[in-house]
Amino acid sequence: MRLRSKAAIRCAKLTSILIKKLNRGSGVTLPGYVARLIDPKILSVMSGMIREKTIVTMGTNGKTTTNSILYHALKAEGKTVIINRTGANMLNGIISAFVLATDKKGVLHADYACIEVDEIASVRVLPELKPDCVLLTNISRDQLDRFGEVDITYNKIKTAILSVPKTTLIINCDDILSYTLTRECKNNFVTYGISEQIFDDISRSEIRESIFCRSCGKKLSYDFFHYGQLGIYRCPGCGFKRPIPKFTASEITFHDEVYSFDMDGMHIDSGARSPYNVYNTLSAYAALCTLGAPLHKFKETIEGFDYGNNRESIFAINGARVQLHLAKNPIGFQQKISLVLKDPKPKDVIIQINDTYQDGEDISWLWDVDFQYLAGANTATITTNGTRRHDMGLRLKYEGIPVSSTTDMKGTVENLTANGTKNLYIIVNYSGLYRTNHMLTEMQDKEKGGTQA
Repeated sequence: MRLRSKAAIRCAKLTSILIKKLNRGSGVTLPGYVARLIDPKILSVMSGMIREKTIVTMGTNGKTTTNSILYHALKAEGKTVIINRTGANMLNGIISAFVLATDKKGVLHADYACIEVDEIASVRVLPELKPDCVLLTNISRDQLDRFGEVDITYNKIKTAILSVPKTTLIINCDDILSYTLTRECKNNFVTYGISEQIFDDISRSEIRESIFCRSCGKKLSYDFFHYGQLGIYRCPGCGFKRPIPKFTASEITFHDEVYSFDMDGMHIDSGARSPYNVYNTLSAYAALCTLGAPLHKFKETIEGFDYGNNRESIFAINGARVQLHLAKNPIGFQQKISLVLKDPKPKDVIIQINDTYQDGEDISWLWDVDFQYLAGANTATITTNGTRRHDMGLRLKYEGIPVSSTTDMKGTVENLTANGTKNLYIIVNYSGLYRTNHMLTEMQDKEKGGTQA
């Protein structure tokens, strides 16, 4: 290794130590920035140290969970794996994941790298990583101020993939946008998809990012939609259609709040509470099979896997069941509404909407979500919170749904868990997730401590 790379790694590690000592954060982004300043090619150097394979996961929804599945499946097989587990999926965060995993001599000892990459950042990251495969979950609308309309995201991903022509693509062929990339890029590819209709009417909604053929412009014909533009499609103009996927899940059932399914001869009783996590599991399996990774313990790993990733968590507070969920874009929010509707019991709901850079400062996407379904969700109360609580409240009032607002999240949770339905759903976007998770964990632990005392 050249001296510049060694210096970059050393300074990055010192930066991480300093950040933690000063209690200025977790130190997962700035070290990468420091390393890159010293050695602009540090990511290429680090990725070259991976002994076996590098897997990149991208997509609007599901990439963090899918990347975590890949990581745990490989770890279960005894592999040493690098992962940007904190979700630091921009260039500096990815560099940090590599350099902070090196030994005292600055050497990386890892069999695999499982790296989640932000779609916009992919143009810079992929040429340096040169991954063995890119797993693409789906392409849909996300933070409008960062990504713009979906065509911008599509073109960014296309540019990134064109820069790594030897990389194999793992493509969700139910998504017309993702599958079109196989025509416009010359990479080898493998498809996965679900051929049976498992998403309910509320999940499917009317949110469609693209229902026109990108080749001839004709409106696509669909046998059915899963959600968004995902489904079984064909073009009546040029004949472009959804192929038969190489990897699929079948016999998908929902029982006792979780999904079970069959996949490649395995019956899996998963802990997945949302149908899109069947997609995430399937995509991870497709990638590992394609790379020839060992899969002896895959079924065992999935049946013990925590799909929450701190994005779907359940707490017991004041004798109430409290669920915390992340919703960061229209399709993701639609899935959470469907989850609320699946619970017939009376419930209280808190929706927190913030507009930081992390969340996306443009929250106009709230008008693309079918909130009218909440009118039939057997809700006792709906309370909005966050910097854009009044925007969220206005959106619900347009649907004729009674709503109140609060600036005191903790006090509202304490009141609703003590005096409400004992069944509380909290839906937040990005910046509120870890803060709220920490608050609920403290409340639960305090109660446990008091009970033990």
